[in-house]
This record gives sequence, C-alpha cells and structure tokens, in this order.
Amino acid sequence: MSVLPAAPPAASAERFSPVGEATLLLRRVGAMCLVELQKLRHDRTELVTRTVQPALWLVVFGTTFSRLHAIPTGGTPYLDFLAPGILAQSALFIAIFYGIQVIWERDAGVLAKLLVTPTPRAALVTAKAFAAGIRALVQALVVVVIALLLGVGLTANPLKLLGAAVIVVLGSAFFCCLSITLAGVVLSRDRLMGIGQAITMPLFFASNALYPVDVMPGWLQVVNHVNPLSYEVEALRGLLVGTPARLGLCFVVLLVAAAVMISVASALLPRLAR
Repeated sequence: MSVLPAAPPAASAERFSPVGEATLLLRRVGAMCLVELQKLRHDRTELVTRTVQPALWLVVFGTTFSRLHAIPTGGTPYLDFLAPGILAQSALFIAIFYGIQVIWERDAGVLAKLLVTPTPRAALVTAKAFAAGIRALVQALVVVVIALLLGVGLTANPLKLLGAAVIVVLGSAFFCCLSITLAGVVLSRDRLMGIGQAITMPLFFASNALYPVDVMPGWLQVVNHVNPLSYEVEALRGLLVGTPARLGLCFVVLLVAAAVMISVASALLPRLAR
C-alpha cells in the first residue's frame, strides 16, 4: 500500500507565504533597529562627535550668511532655510558609511552566518537600511534641538514632524544601501572610506541644502534634479519650515530610490561574503 506524502509543516508553509515573508521582514527590521539603539545607548560619544559638524554649519555658516543676506530665500530667514538642509546632511553622513559596518561583519564572519539563515537577503538589507534610518533620526533630533536654540521657526505640528521622520528614514535607507552596494563592489574598508568621502560633499553641494535651485547654474540644476538628497531637503523644508514643496513627488522619488537600492544591494550582498 502506498503511503501519501506527509503535508509540509504549517510553520514552513507560513514562512514562505506572503504573510510569513512580511512578518519575517518586520521582525528582522525590528531586531536590527533595536541593535542600533543599543549601540547608541552604550556609545554616546559617537553621537556627541557627530553633532559637532551640523552644529558648526548652523552656528557659524548659518548665522554668518543670515547677516550677509547674500542668498535669496524668498522671505524665509536663511537660518530657517538652512536647518532642514543640515538635518539631511547629518543623516547622509551617517548612512553613507554604513557599508563599512557590513565589511566589518564580513571580516568577523557574521555576514556569512546571516546569509545561511532562512532570512531573505532583501530582508537583511532592508533591516540594515531602516536601522540606519533609526540612527539618523536620533542625530536629526539633536540637530532640531540646536536649530530651536538658535531660534529657527520649526513647526510643532505632530503630523508634519512624523512626515519629516519618514522622509529622513527613506533618505537614510537609500544612502545606506548605496554604501552597501559600493561595499559589494570595492570589498575593502579603506577603498569604501575614500569613495564615501569623495561623494558626500559633491552630493551635498549639488543639492538645494545651502541655496535655492534658482541661483544654481544650469548644469548644476540638472544634477540637482537627479540628486535624491535634493528631494529629501525639499520635503524636510516644506514640512518643518513651511516653504513650498512637492511633498508627493519627493516621497515617491525617495521611496522608489530606496526600493531600487535595496534590490541592488541585496544582489551584491553575497559577493561580500565570498
């Protein structure tokens, strides 16, 4: 008598169902975010040292150019105009070097162990991307406090603050995955550090963080339109300060850019573990 094959375990079927995959992704993202918060709790010196640069931009650059009135901002005080740009810059500088941590995990053997687990590669990359967003949010909170101390007129609307937090997380996720992608190409901490330093300032200066798009030369305006940081700054400025902004477009651009980079970084992640 032939025996019918046993049905697969319910847990296994659930794991490979869409609901199971989504649950696994959310659990992984939550775990990685908790790890980042634990790192910040145990090492507050990094948070303090990373606060120095945005504080200098706001206190020195911002207050000086506010007195000069050299940059037209359409009636918005320059310090108010600058603060969202510096907030986006601080998040960029945190996320763009996240690939170094992935290379360290490879050297320590952690990455190879993660890749042999049932967790999809996309879930691992997404978890790291949103963990970078959590770290960037903590940094953004510090920048907001400094801006308020300097008298910047930021909104108190909780929905707009929540929207700004979402924008910061999406922008950080994109640049984190860009860093992981670069790590999968160069495979070296030293090379990645050099590339990261080489692209951060061009990304910053080719955005609308320091000056309006209208005052840029034509070629720089073209670069600005394909720079994800510009859409992050525009959305943050519209939400926090109240300047005109294409919020829907900015959100869609950042969401699509983050999704594309998560896919690219997921494809290159196994190359790091070889």
